[in-house]
Amino acid sequence: MITTAEKITRSPLPSLQSIYNHRVQRRAASILKDPTHPQHRLFTLLPSRRRFRMKFNQASYEYTVQCNQLCTVLEAIKSNEKCNEKIKCADENIIIQLGKEDKKSIVAAHFPCSCIDDGESLIISCRAEKVEGKIQHSKIVHPKEHYSVFYIDTVGGLHTKTKELFKNNDVKQFKNLCVYGEKGITVAEALKRDGRFIDDLGYFELSNNQDPKRLTVCTQKVEKLHQKQFKIRLPKDKKEHNGKPQESPSNNSQSKCERRSGSEIVYLAQQEGIRVKTAVKETSGDVDTNKIYELLREQFPDLKRWMESRFPGDLYQEALNLRRENFGKIQQSFSQVHRVRKLLELGKSVCKVVVKDVSMGTGFVLFDTFILTSAHLFKGYVEGKKLQQDVEVFAIFDYEEPEPVTKFYYFRAENTFTDFDADLDYAVLELNPEGSKPNHEFGPLPANGEACIIGHPAGGVKKMDPTCIIETDKRGQAIDEHLYQYKNLVIIKTISDWLKKHGIDEILIGGSKAGKVATYHTFMYHGASGSPVFDGLGRVFGLHTAGYICDSVNSDESVIEYAIPLLTIFENFVGNLKESENEELLKKVEKAAKRNPHLKEILNAEEPMEVS
Repeated sequence: MITTAEKITRSPLPSLQSIYNHRVQRRAASILKDPTHPQHRLFTLLPSRRRFRMKFNQASYEYTVQCNQLCTVLEAIKSNEKCNEKIKCADENIIIQLGKEDKKSIVAAHFPCSCIDDGESLIISCRAEKVEGKIQHSKIVHPKEHYSVFYIDTVGGLHTKTKELFKNNDVKQFKNLCVYGEKGITVAEALKRDGRFIDDLGYFELSNNQDPKRLTVCTQKVEKLHQKQFKIRLPKDKKEHNGKPQESPSNNSQSKCERRSGSEIVYLAQQEGIRVKTAVKETSGDVDTNKIYELLREQFPDLKRWMESRFPGDLYQEALNLRRENFGKIQQSFSQVHRVRKLLELGKSVCKVVVKDVSMGTGFVLFDTFILTSAHLFKGYVEGKKLQQDVEVFAIFDYEEPEPVTKFYYFRAENTFTDFDADLDYAVLELNPEGSKPNHEFGPLPANGEACIIGHPAGGVKKMDPTCIIETDKRGQAIDEHLYQYKNLVIIKTISDWLKKHGIDEILIGGSKAGKVATYHTFMYHGASGSPVFDGLGRVFGLHTAGYICDSVNSDESVIEYAIPLLTIFENFVGNLKESENEELLKKVEKAAKRNPHLKEILNAEEPMEVS
């Protein structure tokens, strides 16, 4: 377990906000040039050191621009004195072309430099009128894994021929606009912040260029759009819709894009997998809800009978009430001060794992200076038991407050895995400093009861989620309960087929993983792989590994998540150590396991034992 009062002197990462100060930028540049400087490694951690080439037209000289800090592309360009001198117009009048190909993609002036590929070519030009509105980007620029980058064609789709989409029609000289958005914001928010689209764009949808029938509505999150190309399509007679001008999307992710007609509500319910009731709430127009519900009830009568057979009478409501009662007990259990205090103390051993320019996840101290995390974070970058050359891994501890507060500490991991198993989906890495403490609180996989996950979902600050274990024989019922909320029978069947295709039967009774994993519901999925899962006694019993998410209906909601038992991982780890005859490391493991009877039993076992 890592604490802030360890023997090692550790310097916190610099605030990203301070990078905007020119003096700090110059100082950072000098530190990067000097490998002997004590803070050199701090600055090399920032995953945005790259360079690109820039021209002012196709025939002009090419300039090399360094992007040594987390900043916008225009700030990087202006850091080159020669380029800065040649820019004679306001920032809002600038067009930045991406790539050498004529008239293909353009990015906004506030586009994150971290999302520009190393060695990329840019062409910058000035226009007589504003291309972008008032820049509303965040002052904090993140590493590229925080963003989703997608493309919007300048030629619109359905019902856009007579509509203006952009503030300056000069952008139509190019094929598409390259747009970015932090993961978690909506499409409407991303286009609003971009500044090149008109302010009163209102309700719109995006049609996928590869599959025009696949639509994304403006209130959906940007995560699923990464590296895809789209066309904007508008409702028919948009200007006459509701007889009023359209409201522009606000910065609130819960904002409505516009009032919706009854047909739009049915459409959204089918496409998004939301309740009709939810869609109705998002409109202030007069809608015949009875007609909508009747329409849905008439769809697929056989499928309706199939669903009713799974929840006869009041069975669904009874199951839901029981689940609420159980979860209430779980919440009450984890609201006890002594348990919360213990979990917070144990949580100090939890770290954010950064595989530089590849992925992010969560890990925790297993013993001594060794951390445990999920193997799939390194997929495609492992050769034998080694990381590929130039792939760097960092463990960041005490990341509990949002930026620009930077009270967290980092350690670099060795590039050789201490142990790695793709089937059990775990990896053990050694950190370079001394002084970290093991987490002795390990326990067996409980069949039921309370659980709590501590991790870094979406690469953010450390979070805690109390939940309850779903027993093996109740997993099918839990999945059915989740599907039943959608109401629309077409959506239920679609999700059910998708889940089966992606192997959900493996964790159900009779499946290959049924007795080998713990299952539960949690909001912590993306970026939380490798998180420890605690039982009600504060013992780590599992490694949060994966789950099943409704990708088939453009949703980002988890159906069920699961963890690999920690004792299963530990048994496999010890077996590999004995096989490799690594006596030195085995002694460290034995020393760390002294106070834990479950670990001692595994260490003393001559033959592999069955762990449940």
